[in-house]
Order: sequence, then structure tokens, then C-alpha cells
Amino acid sequence: MNLNSILMAILVAIVLWVIFAYNRFIRMVNRAMEAWADIDVQLKRRYDLIPNLINTVKGYAGHEKGVFESVTEARTRAMNSEARGDVAGVAAAENMLSGALKSLFAVSENYPDLKANQNFLELQRELSDTENKIQAARRFYNTNVRDLNITVESFPSNIIASLFKFAKKDFFELGANEEAAREPVAVKF
Repeated sequence: MNLNSILMAILVAIVLWVIFAYNRFIRMVNRAMEAWADIDVQLKRRYDLIPNLINTVKGYAGHEKGVFESVTEARTRAMNSEARGDVAGVAAAENMLSGALKSLFAVSENYPDLKANQNFLELQRELSDTENKIQAARRFYNTNVRDLNITVESFPSNIIASLFKFAKKDFFELGANEEAAREPVAVKF
């Protein structure tokens, strides 16, 4: 073999590696976006359930105005953060919403008729199911983001990442100072 053939083979290998690495990043970014879309679907489901839950509880506990305002404000903040696509903002707002929902369910404990109401029970079940789906979707998203971030930082793929401007993504996680949101929403009867 002559030198030109060797150089051509090396050049072809490098081009093939760049193509492979670029396509791998595209797959990883799309998986992370798909995982975020899964979270988005579950959060929207949660946002749709909350007004129904509030209205059901209001019928029994109309004087608990502060709790209702807190849940409504937290829901609005979460929806606005999500609309901006701000992962860290969504995480913080969702933590606040989880805490507000805990307060709402604590209020419901004082009303035995409410706890026996079929509509309330169904809404609690739906919300509990949604919370579990959000948790699963969050784990799926964080797994995909972890894989993407590792690839962005690892050598030699970091060369391709910087060349084509692939960047790390934020995890969807609880903040260290948001202890109240670490526990799932309690659904008690």
C-alpha cells in the first residue's frame, strides 16, 4: 500500500466516525425531547385534574380559601414554567404544587362526607395515578439526559459535541431545599 491509500483510509475512517457520532447525538437529543414530551403529557393531565379536585373540595370546605388559592397559584406557576420550557423552573414549580396538594388533601381529612364522595375518590385515584406516571416519566427523562450529558462530556465525542454545538441538558429533579416535595402526595381515606 502506498501512503496516499493509507491517508485516504484514515480520512474515510474519520469521516465515518464523525457521521456516526453526529447521528448518535441526534438520537440522544431526540430521546431526551421525547422523554420531556412524556413528562409534559402527564403534567398537563395533572393540571386538568386539579381544578376538578379543588371544586369538589370547595363544595365541602368553602372556608378553606387560603388552601385553594395556594393550589391554584402553584398550578399556574407550574403551567407557566412548563410553557417556557424551563426544566429547572418546572421542577421548582412542581415541587411547590406537590406541597400545595398535600395541604388540600390534609383539608379533606377534616370532612368525612368529602372523603366518601365518589367524585372526590375518583379524582384522588386519578391524581395518584398521574403522580406515579410523572415519577416514571421523570426517571425516563433523567436517564436519557444522563446518557446525553455523559456523551457530551466524554472524549472523543466531546469534540463532535462542541463542533456541532450539542449541549448538556438539565435534569428534572427536586432541589435540595424542597424537602416537602420529596414525599409523594398522600391519598388517605
